[in-house]
Amino acid sequence: MLMKKTRMRHADLVDGMANKLGFDLEEKIMEGHLDIETLGQAVLRCTGCADPDGCAHWQAAQEGIAPQAPGICRNADLFEMLKQGKRV
Repeated sequence: MLMKKTRMRHADLVDGMANKLGFDLEEKIMEGHLDIETLGQAVLRCTGCADPDGCAHWQAAQEGIAPQAPGICRNADLFEMLKQGKRV
C-alpha cells in the first residue's frame, strides 16, 4: 500500500496540473465530467511517474494557463479530455 505522504504529494501534483491547465477538479466532479474513482486512478497513475520533481518544477514555471500537460505526464490524455469538456 502506498504511503499517505506519497499519495498526498501526487494528489497535489494532479490537482496542480489541472489548475495549470485552467480547470478545477472539484468543479469537474460537480459538473459530472469526472468521478471520484477516475480521479483516484489518476493519482495512482501519477505515483508511477519517473520525475515528480520535474513535474512540480514545470508547474511552478508556468505563467498563466498552459496549453497542455507536458509529454511526460501519465495523465496527459485525461487532462486533455477534461480540458475539452468531455466526460471521463
